[in-house]
Amino acid sequence: MHTLSVSALNEQIKSLLETSFNRVLVEGELSRITFHNSGHIYFTLKDSSSTLKAVMFRGNASKLKFQLKEGLKVILDGAITLYKPRGEYQINCFSIEPAGHGALALAYEQLKQKLSSQGYFEESIKKQLPPFPRKIALITSVTGAAVQDMLRVANTRYRAIDIDLYDVLVQGDSAAGAIANAIIVSDTRYYDIIVIGRGGGSIEDLWAFNEEVVADAIFRAKTPIVSAVGHEIDWVISDFCADLRAPTPSAAMQMILPDTNELYQYLDSLQMQFSQTLSQKLFVKQQELEHLYSSYSQHSIEKKLVQKNTEIKQLQGAYIQTINFKLQTFSKELEHITINYPNAINAVINVAQNQLNNLKNMLESNNPKFKSKSGFAQISQNNKVVDLSTLKIDDVFEAQSDTINLSAKVIEIRNI
Repeated sequence: MHTLSVSALNEQIKSLLETSFNRVLVEGELSRITFHNSGHIYFTLKDSSSTLKAVMFRGNASKLKFQLKEGLKVILDGAITLYKPRGEYQINCFSIEPAGHGALALAYEQLKQKLSSQGYFEESIKKQLPPFPRKIALITSVTGAAVQDMLRVANTRYRAIDIDLYDVLVQGDSAAGAIANAIIVSDTRYYDIIVIGRGGGSIEDLWAFNEEVVADAIFRAKTPIVSAVGHEIDWVISDFCADLRAPTPSAAMQMILPDTNELYQYLDSLQMQFSQTLSQKLFVKQQELEHLYSSYSQHSIEKKLVQKNTEIKQLQGAYIQTINFKLQTFSKELEHITINYPNAINAVINVAQNQLNNLKNMLESNNPKFKSKSGFAQISQNNKVVDLSTLKIDDVFEAQSDTINLSAKVIEIRNI
């Protein structure tokens, strides 16, 4: 038997394996995944009892639509190869599909979950769209039917608006980058609204709007963004990130633009309401003005002056009447006094004369000169008239009569 070197044996095994298993489909669970800096992916595929090393080189790895995760069940399409330096065989993967559902569906769910956890879909960060936009940007393909539908709706509903078109690819490998770049550029040009969209298609056709680069551009934009992709049943990642999701491109224009006819009707109703309100307010103010005029007329200075003038005239009349009455009364009293004065004077004189005569008679009757005063004398002490009861033994006093004045001394006092 011919002796072989290790390298020769590995080469024969490699040739045998690669010719016998040049295309295989293998289902298993991903494990020990390593993303190398070169872009290659190394991992292990396993089931309940065996393992199989696998590699996916950069060219094929760049085409993956979903992210490989530990424990994910997949179906590998590849070929068995032998790595001669270590004598280990592995499967060289050409493509990988999730077991049970498609790669795009899984990629969609993975990105949706990732962005949701990062807050991309929060309602609190959604920007309000202006009710009357003046300038909007449409990011879509100018050759598609969707842009014509949007322009037609805009021309029908609201012509007082400027629309700038940003022509981009809306499907294919480079579409997502073009859409994201158009969002970034238009966000710096002060539009009121940015609309991104395209018509309907398969999930592959709409996939550009499921890319993370587009979601990032929408999330970071300061301008309100409307996502109008596909038909009503189509939901893409941009729908969740945008400030408003429209079921179709034409519906987007209906949602963001006011209807001119409705505006005309609204203006007519406002005019009627304004006229009614103005008429009512004018009527109320007229009533208030008339009330103020009436109140002013009743309390005006002119009216008060007239009233005070009337009161003065009344007072003057009352004063003149009072004076006249007093003068008449005084005149009558004066006349009465004039007539009765002499008699009253004579009567008063007669009374006074009688009183005088009576006083004279009383004076004469009480004059000591005209009275018999034998045995009576006036007792005084120190030039003051005193009563006998005030005198004491040995007191000196004077006794005076009409004709004589003498001094005496108390020798004895006897009570009678």
